[in-house]
Amino acid sequence: MTTLAVVGVTGAVGRTMVSLLGERGFPADRVRLIASARSAGTSLDTWLGEIEVEDLARVDPRGVDIALFSAGGDTSREHAARFVDAGAVVIDNSSAFRMEPEVPLVVVDVNDQAAGEHRGIIANPNCTTMTLMMAAAPLHETAGLVSMVATSYQSVSGSGQQGVTELLDQTEHFAGDVDSLMRGGWHEPGLTVYPRPIGFNVIPFAGDDAEAGYTSEELKLVHESRKILDLPDLAVEPTCVRVPTLVGHGVVATLRFERRVGADEAVSVLVSAPGVSLWKDRVPTPLDSAGTDEVLVGRVRETIGEPGGINLWAVGDNLRKGAALNAVQIAELLV
Repeated sequence: MTTLAVVGVTGAVGRTMVSLLGERGFPADRVRLIASARSAGTSLDTWLGEIEVEDLARVDPRGVDIALFSAGGDTSREHAARFVDAGAVVIDNSSAFRMEPEVPLVVVDVNDQAAGEHRGIIANPNCTTMTLMMAAAPLHETAGLVSMVATSYQSVSGSGQQGVTELLDQTEHFAGDVDSLMRGGWHEPGLTVYPRPIGFNVIPFAGDDAEAGYTSEELKLVHESRKILDLPDLAVEPTCVRVPTLVGHGVVATLRFERRVGADEAVSVLVSAPGVSLWKDRVPTPLDSAGTDEVLVGRVRETIGEPGGINLWAVGDNLRKGAALNAVQIAELLV
């Protein structure tokens, strides 16, 4: 018998986890739904029926085999060890444990074997890194990746519901004075989540200030890629951009390898890569990625400034493969 818990179940990713577990027929005999005290006592519909939400601060984790955590880094750091000590394997969606040496950082269909090396906790990568790895890893296995230049185009849902609300509010704000957007003189909307307006705009700054002018999101792209691919010396040049889309993180990447790779070879590798949908005749966009499990890859072409590498575009639903789906897939590996 398998007992599975979803911690942070009332958030967007937590709810998506429950939905995916049902869609995929996860073989759990019992499911426990856990959230903060303000959600405790409410009920959610699941594939196993209606289940009452438990209070994380008071929950007894004994009997839980697998716990999917999606409640933020502070919550994971505070509570994950309790579940591990009680015998559970924690699959954590936050950044709390990703760079801990003893914690595997797993992208299913990329480094599945790492899941078996856990000591009670397995980390889910950042959603942008996840999208890029689905395209880059198969090519690395073929030709040996040496360097990446990666620019992300990240949707506002990556900032949670408050990011979505800010975009919708600002879109309405600016829509009332379109002329000012084209000629200047626009009025600043309320800024809560982002440092600059996101409505009708892009912000070449995602995450928090980190070091040397780079953001936390950009450094995640560097360090997590190296860990997932087991390439500690991989050269990564990252830029992370927030864009006014609701769902779907896209990445433009220039990949260079130990040997020359042509477009035909790259296409033949990607067309058969698990978890990837290669688009040849149309350009995949964030709108196309919404609600899909696969990472969509397109615009595969050879580099022209310095021949021998590959340029490509990859986009994935950051709430599904970028977060909830990968966690569920890791749980499936454990079962």
